[in-house]
Amino acid sequence: MLSPIQEVFEAIVDPEKMSNYWFSSGTGRLEQGKMVIWTYKEYHADVPVRVLKVEENKEIVISWGEKEQETTVSFHFVSPNSSSTILEVTESGFGEDVDFQNLLGQKEGWIYMLTCLKAYLENGSNNLRASLIH
Repeated sequence: MLSPIQEVFEAIVDPEKMSNYWFSSGTGRLEQGKMVIWTYKEYHADVPVRVLKVEENKEIVISWGEKEQETTVSFHFVSPNSSSTILEVTESGFGEDVDFQNLLGQKEGWIYMLTCLKAYLENGSNNLRASLIH
């Protein structure tokens, strides 16, 4: 992404910024040890998020989903220079009986999220999330 690492990091941890490209809203910033709820109004869904680790501008690790389907997501931030950021997202913990279609859906969801994040940060596209869903 052609955005400084601090801007990319803040777009993930700040629910107000996140609401412009990903979930409709969040109940709070991502802070280590905290539990927040992310809401998708369009899908009438509330997703519980446990924040396992936050290392500013380096890493965020969350656990999300209902207990029986909870997975772990790691966001790793790398800055090759002062004006760009590489964000790597890894989701794990699907279990042995995971549906292959579910895995493909998750992968596509992360591609969608990262595309919307890039457009939001690089082009100032506000409420991009809602415009792409409809």
